[in-house]
Amino acid sequence: MYEYFKGLIATVTPEYVVVDVNGVGYHLLVANPYAFKQGETATVYAQLIIRDNDQSLYGFVDAEQKRLFNLLLSVTGIGPKSALAILANVDGNGLAKAVNANDVTFLTHFPGIGKKTAAQIILDLQGKIDANTDLFTPEATTDAAKPSSAVDDALAALTALGFTEREVKRVEPKLLEQDLQSTEEYLRAGLKLLTKK
Repeated sequence: MYEYFKGLIATVTPEYVVVDVNGVGYHLLVANPYAFKQGETATVYAQLIIRDNDQSLYGFVDAEQKRLFNLLLSVTGIGPKSALAILANVDGNGLAKAVNANDVTFLTHFPGIGKKTAAQIILDLQGKIDANTDLFTPEATTDAAKPSSAVDDALAALTALGFTEREVKRVEPKLLEQDLQSTEEYLRAGLKLLTKK
């Protein structure tokens, strides 16, 4: 839904920034708020996450960090807050090296990440992040770019409609196989998959 906001950084706190875009203040939860300077104009990449009764905007310093966030969300057991905590504590290449080296101990240093979740991160992300290139392998970049808008929004809408995260993750690969154009089309396809007997 949102790719980025370009405007005045009106507020910087330890947890979030407020970006003033033409008189409207957008509250974005960010990994490193102090990467932005209050009073300066900046571009903040954004991701809207809709969960049950909560709608939150997450902000990122660049498109690569946003793609890494969405890649982390694809890992079973990783929610937005955990993904943000990981981004706050390591750069993309550091994470890539840990994943490709099967370094469970390194990953358990992140807040809320135990051995089981760390192993799941390695299992789900291995081969998708390349520490020796520009953070992402070409396959991972392509995969991340495709669902970043319409599919992600449809998945978020399915969660908002009351389907569990597990149910939504189950239909995600099937939605990614389809070549649809809009969020509405992906949402309809997702509903058919989830309500099929």
